[in-house]
Order: sequence, then C-alpha cells, then structure tokens
Amino acid sequence: MAIMETVLEIPAEHERNIFGNFDSNIKKIEKNLNVTMVARDGNLKLVGEAASVKQAESILMELLELSKRGNTITEQNINYILALSMENREGEVVELDSDIVCRTIQGKPIKPKTSGQKNYIELIRKKMIVFGIGPAGTGKTYLAMAMAIEAFKKDEVNKIILTRPAIEAGEKLGFLPGDLQSKVDPYLRPLYDALYQIMGAESYLRNTEKGLIEVAPLAYMRGRTLDNSFIILDEAQNTTPAQMKMFLTRIGFGSKVIITGDLTQKDLPGTTKSGLEQALEVLGKVEDIGFAYLTNKDVVRHPLVQKIVSAYDDYEKKMERRKKINESKENEHRTNRRK
Repeated sequence: MAIMETVLEIPAEHERNIFGNFDSNIKKIEKNLNVTMVARDGNLKLVGEAASVKQAESILMELLELSKRGNTITEQNINYILALSMENREGEVVELDSDIVCRTIQGKPIKPKTSGQKNYIELIRKKMIVFGIGPAGTGKTYLAMAMAIEAFKKDEVNKIILTRPAIEAGEKLGFLPGDLQSKVDPYLRPLYDALYQIMGAESYLRNTEKGLIEVAPLAYMRGRTLDNSFIILDEAQNTTPAQMKMFLTRIGFGSKVIITGDLTQKDLPGTTKSGLEQALEVLGKVEDIGFAYLTNKDVVRHPLVQKIVSAYDDYEKKMERRKKINESKENEHRTNRRK
C-alpha cells in the first residue's frame, strides 16, 4: 500500500473547535481511519495510506466548513461524518447544515443533523399527515414542534395542538393531587419543555390564553373537528387502535398532522395492540400520508444514548431469533409425538 503525506492549513480560530478538547476529535479520526496527524504552526500533517489520507482530508474540510458557519463541533458530528464517510457519502452534513427550520428564543438555529431527520422534515413539508417512527433521541417530537411553530409564525395555520395519551410509563403513579390540568401536566411535560425552548415561556402563555396553542391529553380530542391547525400526536405507540382511529378522523381542512412514536417503548397493558402499529399496517398505501423511519444512526443526544439504543436493538433481535428457534423445536417435538 502506498503511503501518502499531505499538509492542511487549519485557521487558528477554528483549531480548537475542530480538534476538540484534548484533541479528542482528531484522535477519533486517526483511530477510525488509521492515519497519523501532527499539528504544527497552524498546519496539520496527515500521514497514512493514500485512500485513508484522502478520506481524512475530506472529513477535516467538512468540519472546517461547519466551523466557519458558526457550528460547535460535537462528538455526534464526528461520529456521523465518519459513518457517512465509510459509505462514501462525504459532504452530506454540510448540505444538512443549510436547512434551518427555525430558531430558538435564544437565536440558536434548529436544523436537521442527519439524513434521516432531513427526510423527516421534507415529508412534513410535503405531506398532510406524517408518521415519525424511531427510537428515543432522534428528534421526532422536537423537529415536529419546530415545524409547527414556524408554520404558526408564518400564519400557515391558526392553531397548534399538541397531544399525547396519558399512559403511565411502566409504573403506577397512584393518586395525583390538584385540578384536572395539574393531573395531566406530568404526562405533557416533554411538550411544554420543547415549546418553552423554541417559543419562549411568555409567548407560549400569551398564545395559550388566546386559545391559539393547546396542550392536552388525547382523550380531549374526541368529538372535535380540527381545522387550520398543526397537530402533533406524541408517544403514539401508547394509543389503542380505537384512539388512533378517533384521532385521525378529527382532522379538518387546512390542517397538518404529525404522529410520533417508538414501537419499542410501549406502555400499554398486557397484550393490547398499539394503535400506531395498526395504523402503519392499515395506512401504508394511502396517498398524502408520509412515513419517516428514524434509526439509531439518527440519535442526536449524548453518543452513549446511541450505543444504548444499538445495544437494546441487538438484544431484542437476539431474543426474537431465540424465540423462533424455540418455537421451531416445540413444533418439531409435537410432530414427532404425533408420529
């Protein structure tokens, strides 16, 4: 294999951002691509096999472009760019960075960080109803909320309605004190958190008082027709088939609906079928309905979350294989007994 050496010029004001704390980003790239990098006097020397050096150079140029655009380079950026590089998909992260959905109250831009998130946003822009399916940390609810607030600000809709089923997450909470709103607030807290961050508490409260933003349990949707609204149903894996059908038949003219859920985190009792699961089977071929399937590659929380999601995926697949093997053995045993 031919050994190649090249030198890149990294502007001093971007060095720390690209290199990371204690050169952690550079070390990760070195380890994954098996190249050596030496920084000296504003230059970065790359040494290794020709293909690996070119790959590292491409990654560093992409990181430099992100840094020039004002982004803080995170471990998630490094992991994702490396993963794309292995698939010969260099340059996609810079393209993603150009798509700003909206800005938080502090002025921070909200934009897709992965190709899966980009596809999700594009579907929301094009389709009337979109299902966002994927594990925790993929930005399903947060991006849907950002799109809803942006549509509301542009007067594309008159109202934002956020709802989720009031199901306890695997534990019994018992009696909750206070009025009805106080009782349901704990179930809706994640929606409030996203609203406050993107819109600001004052703006949220002002629009809530006017009835323009509504955060309510799914049960409150029964009997209503929701026109000219941006509606988000969160934690849809915890709906029953009857609840999902009820919700979908509330949609009126000029409305857009986002339904988010994670089929691996159902909190429904016993063997109750998930309304989300059934909806995916029933509505798969209906026009004007989009389906965005996010994976562990789209997790944008702490990198450890991505590893946890991957570990659980592997475990569940292993248990499913084991279950099928045991069922096959039992069937074979029954057949032999009949003989």
